[in-house]
Amino acid sequence: MNQQKPHAGNAWPTLRVADWTDTRDTLHMWMQIIGKVRLAHAPLVNHWWQVTLYVTPRGLSTSAVPYGTGIFDIEFDFFEHRLNIRTSDGGTRCVDLEAKPVSRFYEETMRALHSLGVPARIQARPNEVEPAIPFAEDDHHAAYDPRAAHLFWRQLVQAERVMTDFRSHFVGKVSPVHFFWGAMDLACTRFSGRSAPPHPGGAPNCGDWVMVEGYSRELSSCGFWPGGGEEGAFYAYAYPEPDGFADHPVTPDEAFYSTENGQYLLPYEAVRTAADPDQMLNGFLQTTYEAAAIHGDWDRAALEDNPRRWDGQR
Repeated sequence: MNQQKPHAGNAWPTLRVADWTDTRDTLHMWMQIIGKVRLAHAPLVNHWWQVTLYVTPRGLSTSAVPYGTGIFDIEFDFFEHRLNIRTSDGGTRCVDLEAKPVSRFYEETMRALHSLGVPARIQARPNEVEPAIPFAEDDHHAAYDPRAAHLFWRQLVQAERVMTDFRSHFVGKVSPVHFFWGAMDLACTRFSGRSAPPHPGGAPNCGDWVMVEGYSRELSSCGFWPGGGEEGAFYAYAYPEPDGFADHPVTPDEAFYSTENGQYLLPYEAVRTAADPDQMLNGFLQTTYEAAAIHGDWDRAALEDNPRRWDGQR
């Protein structure tokens, strides 16, 4: 049994993007397969919230997905390095997470689902990437470094923990802290309550209508993705972006507005090496949200509250 300890040493782990790019790209394709299985079964929830994955104490999970009169879930376990599939009638199957081409992972996963009686018809090619190699034909992505996958999960654990605290200060419509497998990022999105203009789309190998649904309401979004810096980056953006957003003063000093990406970026390594990583990241999340809310004229008095407002009654 793998005895890795998730919080040995520094809770914010070091993981250079250049050191695990091949594993990241393979894992991205595997996550798209599992996300598409959830998409095939779960009813639409605004902004595609029904398709996401969630950080767990062992990895990333679909959470419960309906099928027939039962439910199932699928979890990437980054301790044992297995894909675990469970159904509400007691069935279980495992697929090993190891160096193997996407085509083999796809075949093994579909076979495991079929053996459990779970229909698994999906659009069998990736979205939001270029080129979009059909899963059954993808023998190019075949790397898997278990240590890197585990470290990436630990990055997600830290990001999810701080973002969940940040989320708790908002009482308006706000998404869960969840993992989008299309772009491979952990995200949390707040909404002003107003409609937004139709999104122009433009994501590779992804219908514009997908983005129209995702951005149908005025929003401020933040998250973490394994790119944009030596060790990944935290990001924040607004849609539609109000005048003055890009020039709003934000913290920390290491944060900057990327015209190329249309969003604020904060290198993960700046947070990891800070004297107080939680405080630095919270400052970034709060000030970039304020850039959207202030310049977008959000009704902040109605949308924000203190999550500890009932502490004295407990």
